[in-house]
Amino acid sequence: MNALLLLALALPPQEAASDAAVCSCVSPIPGAQRADHLIQPGEEHFAHLWKLTAGGENAEGYFSFDGDRLVLQRKPPGAGCDRIFVTHRHTGELLPVSSGRGATTCAYFLPGDRSVIFASTQRHVDDCPPPLDFSQGYVWAVHPEYDLWVHDLATGEERSLTEEWGYDAEATVSPRGDRIVFTSTRSGDLELWTCDLDGSNPVQVTDAIGYDGGAFFSHDGKRLVFRSTQFTPGKEAEEQATYRALLADWKVRPQAMEIMLIDADGSNRTQLTQLGGASFAPYFFPDDRRVIFSTNHHAGGGGAGNFDLFAIGVDGEGLERITTYDGFDSFPMFAPDGAHLVFASNRGGEVPGETNLFVAQWR
Repeated sequence: MNALLLLALALPPQEAASDAAVCSCVSPIPGAQRADHLIQPGEEHFAHLWKLTAGGENAEGYFSFDGDRLVLQRKPPGAGCDRIFVTHRHTGELLPVSSGRGATTCAYFLPGDRSVIFASTQRHVDDCPPPLDFSQGYVWAVHPEYDLWVHDLATGEERSLTEEWGYDAEATVSPRGDRIVFTSTRSGDLELWTCDLDGSNPVQVTDAIGYDGGAFFSHDGKRLVFRSTQFTPGKEAEEQATYRALLADWKVRPQAMEIMLIDADGSNRTQLTQLGGASFAPYFFPDDRRVIFSTNHHAGGGGAGNFDLFAIGVDGEGLERITTYDGFDSFPMFAPDGAHLVFASNRGGEVPGETNLFVAQWR
């Protein structure tokens, strides 16, 4: 069943016929299903929408350097933790990358699109970690067994870039193809580090107490955008003590985070947002003048799970809401040509909480 037929089934007859007659758009990722009916009122930047996955939990889909493939983390139905997949260049089929041992997270293509980098606990443990205990509040685990691994897509051969005990994960690559940025506890806190593509020449970028992570390079490779823990003015000592105690147990609370900018050498750190709530998953617009990110600041205490995409200028001005879906929208990334945006969303799920990847034609 092709994408236009699926759309026709979802729309009234006259509207479906009209759309089929005028639309010549094509998803950059093959095999996607047209999902224009899932575009919400107010989502004016989405000219068309395609659904890329179905079932399970799918997130952090990132474009290849050529823009014709995605690498993603996926928790298939029945699996105990996330696995890494890439889409087939011609069919869009999800092809497994990770070994199936241990937990995995945060994958990204390396220059040339012949290999991907991701974090895995497979050096230390074969099984998925036990479920987190949320009895003391919502937390994220930062497993100390995570190392960075590079997987050759043609041969299946793997090599590790890091071997230190502690959290090494969240790796992304500069669009210039010369450096990797990742999050590590090797200095005693969750900080940003960069290194060469082979793992050599590591440089610590951030040094402020708190979780600095989820970083992406600007397209010119000169700056980094990332999320960072925010402590309440006047309560810094108490909250920092709690943060350190949680980190000692390899956990963090992500409820209070803002978006930051910093030069790739660690200079000129600035706070981009001052919204309250949790803001994360930032990515530069193609011209590096704005940043798109996910936040729940607008949802208030009663809607903490309602994350939407927003955009803001690198000067901290011009906050704009991009998505309006009442649920989870996050992990945005522009295609290399700037014509499409991939993101993860709960919209269109068959069961509550299902998360899938979508690609929008951007306008």
